[in-house]
Amino acid sequence: MLKGIPKLLSPELLKILCEMGHGDEIVIADANFPSANYGKRVIRADGISGCDVLRAVLSVFPLDTYSDPNMILMQLMAQDVGKINPVIWGEYKEIAEKLDDNAKIGNIDRFDFYERAKNAYAVIATGEEAIYANIILKKGVI
Repeated sequence: MLKGIPKLLSPELLKILCEMGHGDEIVIADANFPSANYGKRVIRADGISGCDVLRAVLSVFPLDTYSDPNMILMQLMAQDVGKINPVIWGEYKEIAEKLDDNAKIGNIDRFDFYERAKNAYAVIATGEEAIYANIILKKGVI
């Protein structure tokens, strides 16, 4: 046991976060994301919400101050615009702004997101059921 470390950060996930260098990226994926297909390393966080994982990760993980954005969401597909309102995006923004003064959120196309996920250091496969709840974080320095 360690003091001050959120219980949601498993030993495996802590190791991954420590191994990452500045500029490396990690994906927090919702339950529908094809994590095993795109992740070089996949950490299972089944049953845990995307918000809870983001909160735990950002409590120990600095965002890249040189990148804009340093948090990347999957953009809505054209056929979903006006039909789907990803409320979780606002929740992610609120969590990030509370835990990191440098949080800068942007969006990229779904297929560009998949390509970027392939090159990410790791994917955290959460139990988040909200759609469009996938986010990429770019690590900075302390």
